[in-house]
Amino acid sequence: MGDSPSWTAAPSAAQRARSVLATAWSCAVTADGGREELVGAHTVDQDGRVLLEVPEDSALLAAAICAPRGEPHAVLEFADVAPVPVRDRIRARLWLAGYFVPEDGRLAFRATRIVLRQSSGAVVVDLDDFAAAEPDPLALAEAHLLTHLADCHPDAVERLTRLVDHASLHGAVRVQPLAVDRHGLTLRIERNRADGDVRLPFHTPADDVAQLTERMHALLAQAGAASCPRPLQRQRTDRDG
Repeated sequence: MGDSPSWTAAPSAAQRARSVLATAWSCAVTADGGREELVGAHTVDQDGRVLLEVPEDSALLAAAICAPRGEPHAVLEFADVAPVPVRDRIRARLWLAGYFVPEDGRLAFRATRIVLRQSSGAVVVDLDDFAAAEPDPLALAEAHLLTHLADCHPDAVERLTRLVDHASLHGAVRVQPLAVDRHGLTLRIERNRADGDVRLPFHTPADDVAQLTERMHALLAQAGAASCPRPLQRQRTDRDG
């Protein structure tokens, strides 16, 4: 089939972690026994270092000043939320354990341990890999791309189910686009009692939106050549007889 790795490739744990960090708008910080929820307060350096803007009277600032230098004393938690409304919208959680260093009126966080948890399980991310990795090139555009696909092209989403194994569609009541990265598109298959995710890999990675458009057209062409799947079962509503 040619270059098979392109059909199985997916972001590494370090790349996935960097994408979560790049797109998260808020974070939870636990330090010195306390917990604060911060919105729009963090930025990320090129090497993945997190910088927090906190008020002068913040307990985090006091904890950073009083903590033994270089010893882990804080945990940052980030959540990756699916932009399209689906059940269980948290696609991943990222935890960074480490310590703060006051720097130019901000708190610079130096991670000593990084853990990424996805549906496949939790993994410890290598610190050097994390620093060297880059977010997925589609990460910042993903929310718009997926909501546009779900809202404006539901027919295309249904057509893509022709690429899904019939067994995976058994009992399905709805299919929604859950995630997209340079390597492929993930669909969430919702059933009455359980949900599942199916990944549709691109034939080659996409480095920008223009290339993604071509990859999506290729998937749809492949779906057009596939046999039709079973129709989705319709969810019962209060208006049904």
